[in-house]
Amino acid sequence: MRVLVVGSGAREHTILWKLAQSPSAPRLYSAPGNGGTGLIAENVAIGATEIDRLAEWALANAIDLTVVGPEDPLAAGLADRFRRVGLLVFGPTKDGARIEGSKAWAKELMNRYGVPTARSATFTSPTAAEEYVKSQPLPIVVKADGLAAGKGVVVATTHEQALAAISQLMRDKTTGSAGDRVVVEECLEGTEVSLLAFTDGSTVVPMVPACDYKRVFDDDQGPNTGGMGAYSPPRFVTRQMVEQIEETVLKPVVHGVAREGISYSGVLYAGLMITSNGPMVLEFNCRFGDPETQVILPRLKSDLLDVMLRTAEGRLGEIQVEWHDKPSCGVVLASGGYPGEFARGYPIAGLDSLDADALVFHAGTKRQGDDIVTSGGRVLTVVATGRDMREARQNAYRNAEKIRFTDIHYRKDIAAREL
Repeated sequence: MRVLVVGSGAREHTILWKLAQSPSAPRLYSAPGNGGTGLIAENVAIGATEIDRLAEWALANAIDLTVVGPEDPLAAGLADRFRRVGLLVFGPTKDGARIEGSKAWAKELMNRYGVPTARSATFTSPTAAEEYVKSQPLPIVVKADGLAAGKGVVVATTHEQALAAISQLMRDKTTGSAGDRVVVEECLEGTEVSLLAFTDGSTVVPMVPACDYKRVFDDDQGPNTGGMGAYSPPRFVTRQMVEQIEETVLKPVVHGVAREGISYSGVLYAGLMITSNGPMVLEFNCRFGDPETQVILPRLKSDLLDVMLRTAEGRLGEIQVEWHDKPSCGVVLASGGYPGEFARGYPIAGLDSLDADALVFHAGTKRQGDDIVTSGGRVLTVVATGRDMREARQNAYRNAEKIRFTDIHYRKDIAAREL
């Protein structure tokens, strides 16, 4: 088997790491990859959104399966392009990726099929949005409709903040065309959790739940990031709750999308708020999460390559997907200054001093001679498991402390609420 993983983050490194454990011993490629993926796969110097070049390369190199990590190539139609030329791909079509690419479309879908979510209204006029906001209770949430790299959501505690958010998104175009349309919704109260599922468009197989941390500093302070750490499983999410989410959220959406005539296979990611009225959807993503993937896949007992192949071929219902009981904790090591301005090119030390059972997944790294150096905001994710969450957390932080680079920054409170 020859498998191509598209993307360059820790999510893609984790996917490659898990695929490498397959009894099928696949030959792995990563496009464009990073300093860590090159240790277990052949890096290919093609960007994740260079769809035509990727398709040509995959055909020329007889790739049996392509796994798409990020949302941008999916929203741009990578899966459609690959399927048109007969290439097997794990990931939804462009139409299916709208569930992440358009929050307004996702809201319409949820309302049509009775999926629990916050009350909302959608606007293409900033004036109309501003008038609506003035009449709504606080806090209130303003979201750019399109893909905005995590920068398109504002939870406003005053009407002035909400009005400013609308003006920035719709008039100043701070997120580009993503803010041409905005969704304004009530602010849900509760605890957030992520529940991802494999789906071939018919069968739905939930993964183990996880919680991530979006703010850059401890105690959820500072600006939002792509994610500063995660853990799995959260103890407040019971088996019965997972089954409830499967029946009220995941299955209705997958089957609803199919009724809309859309082919959807790959991963469906539900970002949820566990409220006093039960689980409610905050957002959907059309791919594996990051950093959730780094703590979910180490708990997967089944062969990921087999799961992905069957998903892509529409045969997911033929297998049982099994998971390990051991909890996992992942800590993101970031460049100082992230998510704002930060320096690059710092050598990374300590990677060869980690415990034998510790995992480190690369994101913002590259090879420079004999060194691996920093090249992005989120640099590495250190992951460990344990008999319980306390031990998993201790193992993760003990190994994170062994890694050194200039201006290293990481949160110290990942999974602390589980103790």
